[in-house]
Formats: sequence, C-alpha cells, structure tokens
Amino acid sequence: MFTDPMDPGHLALRRVERHQRLVERLHAARGRRVEIAELARELGVSTRTAARDVERLRLSGVPIETRQGRHGGVSLRAAGSVTVTLDFPEVAALLASLATLGPTVSDSAAAAMRTLAEAIQDLSGDR
Repeated sequence: MFTDPMDPGHLALRRVERHQRLVERLHAARGRRVEIAELARELGVSTRTAARDVERLRLSGVPIETRQGRHGGVSLRAAGSVTVTLDFPEVAALLASLATLGPTVSDSAAAAMRTLAEAIQDLSGDR
C-alpha cells in the first residue's frame, strides 16, 4: 500500500513517533541537559522542528525543562516509574493509540502495549 508522505495523517504519525523517540532520548540522559541541536541531529529534523516538538510535549504535560544560552538545553525531570489507575475504556483507548502508532515503534511502546494488554486480561479474568 502506498503512503503519501504529505498526507496529514502520515505527518501526524511521524510526529508522534518522533515525540516518543525524543522522550526516550531525554529519559536516557538521566536528567542531564541535551542541546536542541543534538536532539535535532538524532531525530533527523531541523533545530526549529526539535524545539517545536519539545514545546508541544512540555505543553501537553511532559515534565521537560528548557534552559536557554550557554550550558543550555533540554532535560526531563521525571526518571522513575509511575503508577496510574485507569478504567477499562481508558486502557482500551491507550491500546488503540498504540496499535495505530505501531507497538514496535520503540521498546517503551512495546512494553506499554504488553503492560496494558496484561491489565485488560487481569480485569476480564481471562488469565
């Protein structure tokens, strides 16, 4: 099947994949700042696109800190695991989102898919 690279849905999917890679890269830095230019190079985008991605993630609630100027960069404040309580429809919504993204787009996406699928199995008693 041919996918038009200029299709808005295709572009949105690429952005989601890039955001996931960005968060994973910042998490791997363990709180150290990473320069926007370095992130852009690793993501294969312009520094402006990387800066927009960081801002979108920050505005959506991802605990990202930015510092301008010398010794500036981007860092992720949270480095541990998180416990969240979700009801069945919320878990199903996340599973559907991951399925659309592709559960193998990253190790963390695959792990999240497994964890959510196991949670649904636990809820339904099908284990």
